[in-house]
Amino acid sequence: MRRRTLLQAAALVPFGARVVSAMPAAEPMTPALIEAAKKEGKVSYYNAMDLSVAEPMAKAFEAKYGIKVMVERSGAERVFTRIAQEMAGKIYRADVVNSSDAAHFIAWKREGWLMPFVADDVAKDVSAEMIDPDGLYCTQRIHLSAIAYNTKMIAPADAPKGFLDLLDPKYSGKLVKAHPGYSGTIMTATQQLSRELGWSYFEKLSKQKVLQVQSATDPPKRIEAGERAIAVDGSDYLFWMSKERGQPIEVVQPVEGTPQVSNPMGIFKSTTNPNAAKLLVSWIMSPEGQKFIVDLSGQYPANRQVKQKEGRPALSSIKLLREEPAVVVDKADQIKSQYAKYFKV
Repeated sequence: MRRRTLLQAAALVPFGARVVSAMPAAEPMTPALIEAAKKEGKVSYYNAMDLSVAEPMAKAFEAKYGIKVMVERSGAERVFTRIAQEMAGKIYRADVVNSSDAAHFIAWKREGWLMPFVADDVAKDVSAEMIDPDGLYCTQRIHLSAIAYNTKMIAPADAPKGFLDLLDPKYSGKLVKAHPGYSGTIMTATQQLSRELGWSYFEKLSKQKVLQVQSATDPPKRIEAGERAIAVDGSDYLFWMSKERGQPIEVVQPVEGTPQVSNPMGIFKSTTNPNAAKLLVSWIMSPEGQKFIVDLSGQYPANRQVKQKEGRPALSSIKLLREEPAVVVDKADQIKSQYAKYFKV
């Protein structure tokens, strides 16, 4: 089912007018909120973050507040489809949602599905460009879609320096790549690369005997296991985590520019656990929650009070490609179709 078809079907549900109000007042994490959240006792967290990060984060929240977090993890494009199907069926399971495809939040905002909420730490310490003007969502974390390779299989001198290098015949049969129909990270990156390099780049890349996988979390695991030597793309924090475990992995910031992936988070208006949802968002966006994500995975924080992980390159030092979620929201089906045309999947 295509993105627009799903949204048209789901729009029949009774949640929310299409017109949203101005930015709501910031809400602090008060004892009253904590007590109300504890009475609800649970909260669902739909997200596209690797389980090696999402589950420990959920456990840390549970340990602090005694509130059960039900982690629902899948590729962001699959999460998007699932939520639309649930909304169409009046099955309201999603409380807090985090996606690696920022375009999803534009679509959900259009449908009136998101609840206005601005945590106090967001208002104080998150840049305005990372916050929806109507307070419906904010950036939770930032990561990149980089190239990486296994140093036992590719010598540094022979490693690619950019995306165009991957078209060299010497890399044929050595590449692994994730899919924009499953992964929001790869959807975001594919739009950026097709804009910068043209679809002819993907047509040529598809002839390199690429191992096609689903999630952006898969290529890091495949090159660590030695199944393929080079990851065309993937969530960079997993490459770095692998390297920190002593695995023979090197990360490449492509000379053409590295796709940047902002990861918004918001609360669904249909939530049955509104206080627990607010508390979870507040904690994740607090210095404590942001530092937990940074310390564990090295993803870049949205909260200015938290420093990036030592040893990771500063975003300012990397040539980054421009994100365009407003383009992706209307062209996602076209991007998937064009990609499938070349990769036959």
